[in-house]
Amino acid sequence: MRILHTMLRVGDLDRSIRFYTEVLGMRLLRRKDYPEGKFTLAFLGYQDESEGAVLELTYNWGVDHYEMGTAYGHIALEVDDVYQAAEAIRARGGKIIREPGPMNAGSTIIAFVEDPDGYPIELLGPKH
Repeated sequence: MRILHTMLRVGDLDRSIRFYTEVLGMRLLRRKDYPEGKFTLAFLGYQDESEGAVLELTYNWGVDHYEMGTAYGHIALEVDDVYQAAEAIRARGGKIIREPGPMNAGSTIIAFVEDPDGYPIELLGPKH
């Protein structure tokens, strides 16, 4: 078994695709409309789906926002340097919601960015 994808519901698919491709550097792997179900799916990632897990963005036609709820945590991305990644994301228009620095009760350097729908994304350096 392996993890294939994580699905996020988004209120504006084009806005979210721009964020994940232009701000976080992912590629749009595929996109498909489902007119009978009134939804569109877009799959994005850093590598092909056969090589690793990706994000599935689901746009339900006519729904422009969702409640975050209390169970959702975050998506984590590994970056070479958390400080540099946060600055690059900020320079491309990304919203940093937790500046880079040591995690609470630990020494691992982390930062958080927020996507256009309010989903938090953690930035972590490589494990050594």
